Amino acid sequence: MTDRVHEQGGRIVLQLGYGGSYLSKARLRNLTLSDIQDMARDYGLAALKAKKAGFDGVQIFAAHGFLLSQFLCPRYNDRTDEYGGSVENRARALLEATRAVRDAVGATYPVLTKINCRDFVENGLTLEDSLKVSVMLEKAGIDAIELSGGLLNLPNLMREGIDSEEDEAGFKNEAKAFKERISVPLLLVGGIRSLSVAEKLIEEGYADYISMCRPFIREPNLINRWKSGDRRKATCISCNNCIQEARSGEGLRCVPKKEEPSETFFPEISKTVPASPPLPPGTAYRISIGIEDWNSSFLPVVKIETVIDKEVTNRSTSFPLGSKDHETVAKAIDALLKKHNDIHSKD
Repeated sequence: MTDRVHEQGGRIVLQLGYGGSYLSKARLRNLTLSDIQDMARDYGLAALKAKKAGFDGVQIFAAHGFLLSQFLCPRYNDRTDEYGGSVENRARALLEATRAVRDAVGATYPVLTKINCRDFVENGLTLEDSLKVSVMLEKAGIDAIELSGGLLNLPNLMREGIDSEEDEAGFKNEAKAFKERISVPLLLVGGIRSLSVAEKLIEEGYADYISMCRPFIREPNLINRWKSGDRRKATCISCNNCIQEARSGEGLRCVPKKEEPSETFFPEISKTVPASPPLPPGTAYRISIGIEDWNSSFLPVVKIETVIDKEVTNRSTSFPLGSKDHETVAKAIDALLKKHNDIHSKD
């Protein structure tokens, strides 16, 4: 997998997460000191395996109520030893795992952490405590922090209905506080769907990098589309059907609420020309110039489509503007029209 990513010029980081018993006070309370030390060691071993497998970095997952996140959360961590109580104690397991990872992979290998800005539950991890943990992580040698929030038992953790730019970037205010306290790069996740929002977050100092998930499940070529000049927001509607698919063991893929053909053509300018009889009323031809996905590259093309009652019913072959095909077809049409006119002029 890492070879395939590198062949395409990409970089890939492996997320290291230990679920444990999800949101269980008893399990966390019953972990022995030896169990916790073994866990830290195992994070180091896993990171070393990732490095040997060709991953370009690792991310220690300490968010959303998985085990390291539970240690940080007073609601679920009621231990009375050095791993419970104060935020310094609650962060100890995460810091020991971080140091084990750093010792295993060396000083120059990228190590990231993902944590909650808040747990958003009563007696959960607070913003102030999360800021303290982030400072500890920076001192422990972390290279970057990805900021998220909430526990998986929240009813709308994976927010649905992100319909406007105002709904995007749900943790941006917390991110601002982090940028004021840490110097390592900050990655921000949380409902970001628009290139304009992403650019603004960077320009205004809320984050150094933007992280997204569901939009890429829907549109793997989203970044290529934006780079080509088509700046329209991601087509992901945040319906969370992809999450349900993953939970059912069916893999991770976009399952739209309404089955729709995958969009590959994005018109920039169009002109609709009404069709004449014998075609039925309401029929038209739409002539468009825009960009189209051709083997993961977006090219400017011209396309003629048949439209009936405002619904596209027939998609023609596209011709890249300025290409040999476009030139050849245009010449062929001119030649046929000339021949047709010559025939009828003789009549």
